[in-house]
Amino acid sequence: MTQKSSPESELRIVPYEQRHAGAFRDLNLEWIREYFTLEELDRQHLFSPAEAILSPGGAIFIAERGAVVVGCCALLNHGGGVYEVSKMAVDRSCRGHGVGRVLLAEVMRRAQAMGATKLTIVSNTVLGPAIHLYQQLGFREVPLRSQAYARGNIALEFTFA
Repeated sequence: MTQKSSPESELRIVPYEQRHAGAFRDLNLEWIREYFTLEELDRQHLFSPAEAILSPGGAIFIAERGAVVVGCCALLNHGGGVYEVSKMAVDRSCRGHGVGRVLLAEVMRRAQAMGATKLTIVSNTVLGPAIHLYQQLGFREVPLRSQAYARGNIALEFTFA
């Protein structure tokens, strides 16, 4: 009996390497430009991820199917065990097939292993499927405080037990 593989079973979530720089940038530019305007902080994160995300103690995770990058997600280190989930993107051709769910669940697991006690997200309600995914994985809406992006109109948090 042959086992049928699912899109999720073919995914590997790997730590960011320099070879992923173009895919990380392009996947995020696609959704940002589709819905919003590229902001200065976007430019820093997307064009200098090693300096802007990794050096301050953050991380970037890449979803690969074979040798093809199909998704990405960053963790920004805010100190004190607080990390922000940022720059999460899934290739347009893979959306709706569970890639985002597998990616975010693994990012949450790895964040906890890195010492995270809380994860935050600042997003926009126009990204309904993303907000729904965050809530399904246990993120709860909290009051929006000052944020780094003009586009942010919703904040969510997840606290590790």
